[in-house]
Amino acid sequence: MQNNKEWQAAYSVIKQLEHAGFEAVIVGGAVRDALLDRPAHDVDVATNALPEEVKSVFQRTVDIGIQHGTVLVIVPAGPVEVTTYRTDGEYTDHRRPEKVQFVRSLQDDLQRRDFTMNAIAMRHDGSFVDFYGGRQDIELRVIRAVGDAQKRFAEDALRMLRAIRFSAQLDFTITEDTLTAIQNRAADIAFIASERIKAELDKLWLGTTVFKGLQKLEESGLAVYLPGDFQAEHWQNFRTEDKQLGWAYFALLQGANWREVLRSYRLSNKEMAFVKSVLTAFEALKSGWTNSHYFTYTEQELEAALYFAKLRQLDACLPNQPIHTLQDKLPIRQKQEVVVNGADLLKWSGKKGGPWVKEALENMLEAILHNELENDQQQIRNWLDHNYFHEA
Repeated sequence: MQNNKEWQAAYSVIKQLEHAGFEAVIVGGAVRDALLDRPAHDVDVATNALPEEVKSVFQRTVDIGIQHGTVLVIVPAGPVEVTTYRTDGEYTDHRRPEKVQFVRSLQDDLQRRDFTMNAIAMRHDGSFVDFYGGRQDIELRVIRAVGDAQKRFAEDALRMLRAIRFSAQLDFTITEDTLTAIQNRAADIAFIASERIKAELDKLWLGTTVFKGLQKLEESGLAVYLPGDFQAEHWQNFRTEDKQLGWAYFALLQGANWREVLRSYRLSNKEMAFVKSVLTAFEALKSGWTNSHYFTYTEQELEAALYFAKLRQLDACLPNQPIHTLQDKLPIRQKQEVVVNGADLLKWSGKKGGPWVKEALENMLEAILHNELENDQQQIRNWLDHNYFHEA
């Protein structure tokens, strides 16, 4: 797990900083994931070197958050974020500290972190620095705030939702005192920007135990302060590797006002389009899909709708063959394959354009898709002559 290029880049940076007389360690989620034997792609380094000192050690750096002590160091193995040890000043908006103070103490830096499992440092020789029992908590599979849980969540309210997300992602239990602190401060989640909340829910949908995570979301009281109805009981068998699928299923459970709910989380236009297509395909499935549906929707969208139908135990006429097989049997797969277009209709009919052209093209496509009309120019012209040109 630690042989990928991100780890090698981080080790390279640490060795150079140590050679220059500084202390440097790997911190955060990468260490946690290494202990869990999970892949980690964001391998961050922390150091007692000040930002300017870090920049003096390396030839190529970029100031990506230097006010908070973070410098992007670019080495042959790849870019690495290097952050100076720091303590945080007062949090006045439940989101970020008013100021930070750079320190030389690794223990002080780890003390400001959210959970014990994220407050472990790893040296380049593979040894650990663990002041707060993080490795033991990982073995116990528990999520515990570093120090005073009430204080940690008062500093940054998003940490409460991160605890829920981690519980779903890792199938960990939240300790009683940490959960109680979330219940006491749940209303503070209102201070957090929608984009940051969405980013956590993106990861929650991908969790190994989404159902348990949503149970904790309700138990913690956070669900009351978040847009939408999370309805944990409907997620018992849900599992996905695509966050869009999570949002689509969440939307399905919202009923008619799903658009309003999802807009509050600032989904992208692409994500909203995917959700709309899946929900429309799901509704169509209630009366059975036709060739038109296999033509209109992508395999991914239809598979999502079919998955939801099974989750919801929908009484419907489900496909008796794989979706891709049914799509492969279609006469055409794209509108561009039709050998006749609107210009042909106007030329053949001698009529002016109007709504009848769109209607004729749509009906022509339907006829082709349902094998009622061959995709042949002369046959289509005869069909149009019979159905439209004499009437248009």
